[in-house]
Amino acid sequence: MKDDPTPANVKFCGIARLPDAEHAAELGAWAVGMVFWRGSPRRCRMDEALTIAAVLKRRVELAGVFVDAHLDDVAATAEALGLTLVQLHGDEGPAYCAEVARRTGARVIKAARVRGRADVRALHAFPTDFHLLDAYAPERPGGTGETFAWDLAREHARDRPLILSGGLTPANVADAIAAVRPFAVDVASGVEAEPGVKDHAKMTAFAAAVRATERRAEDAA
Repeated sequence: MKDDPTPANVKFCGIARLPDAEHAAELGAWAVGMVFWRGSPRRCRMDEALTIAAVLKRRVELAGVFVDAHLDDVAATAEALGLTLVQLHGDEGPAYCAEVARRTGARVIKAARVRGRADVRALHAFPTDFHLLDAYAPERPGGTGETFAWDLAREHARDRPLILSGGLTPANVADAIAAVRPFAVDVASGVEAEPGVKDHAKMTAFAAAVRATERRAEDAA
């Protein structure tokens, strides 16, 4: 599994079907994200998640996405699937995040829904393995398809690897990488045919756009 290539890893999120997960791995994805929040149209069924985990184990990072879930549920899901990443996308506090790490052994991603500088700065209180910046929308903890002002990422202390999410597409991901220089870019709705079903051509175009930024960086050097 890749851990820190330049300029950015790719995390395909909202994966709910094995063919989409396999295509992500074939494209060299760093991680695939499976959403377990019941309110999401991209929620991954447990039987499908078990299949995805079995096929992709040790090929990519397996991320489970949770929103204000009970600790027991997070721990049970992580154990059943062998999750290597747990993404917390709700109002979880630092102590909760630390307990997730202790109970699952997975690396933890704490997400912030960004409206302004204060939302980015609030992540300083979370000594998790990664921080993720996403767009804010009322009543929707993620998967909005909307971007936020990328210059707000400058408020991040960069004491943790930063993952950029929110409205990324094959058309804008290069600009996002240039503006933020994240550790990884996270895409869900931007490569979909419909919620929970990926468009493989869009996935391929997204990965190619990210790789192109690496080539441009090498040429500039």
